[in-house]
Amino acid sequence: MRPVLYIVAKAPIMGRAKTRLAADIGPAHAKRIYRALMGQVLRQVQDPRWDVVLTVTPPHLLGHVPDWDGFVQIPQVSGSLSERLGALFSRKGPTLTIGTDCPQITATDIATAFKILRSRDYVFGPASDGGFWLMGARGPLRRGFFDGVRWSHDETLADVKARTNGSFAELRTLTDVDDLKALRLLRRSR
Repeated sequence: MRPVLYIVAKAPIMGRAKTRLAADIGPAHAKRIYRALMGQVLRQVQDPRWDVVLTVTPPHLLGHVPDWDGFVQIPQVSGSLSERLGALFSRKGPTLTIGTDCPQITATDIATAFKILRSRDYVFGPASDGGFWLMGARGPLRRGFFDGVRWSHDETLADVKARTNGSFAELRTLTDVDDLKALRLLRRSR
């Protein structure tokens, strides 16, 4: 099966994307930063060795966001993050998922993750906040795999890794830009 990279994306609508960052810097500036982050991620992860599919919200904007032009787009399933990720990992074959708020991601990171999935069941890109910027698996994952994960928590990655059989590898640690503290950390690391 051909490898698939799912990119989970929100439409760049003021007040709906980067809400924690917006609380620190205001919704207009947060929207501009989100569009820049998303654009950089989308440019940097494309490669003919895998399919790139945007899984987007809100679903009524499917095909109507200029930032997403040229990408295959599917709506995110409704429900919790556990349910949305569970749907993405229900396919058979090597599958990766990333968000749009980690501009350090490169096609090399994605290629390395797919290579790891040849010998391991799971791969993670740890985020500096305790979560992850990438998850990969040789699917499909069992139903309910993500149940009980504490999302947006400093133990998120540990919760997900606890559901694996130990056959995983990790990529480099990067910064997810969710708030002003993370934005400052990212700017210092450049």
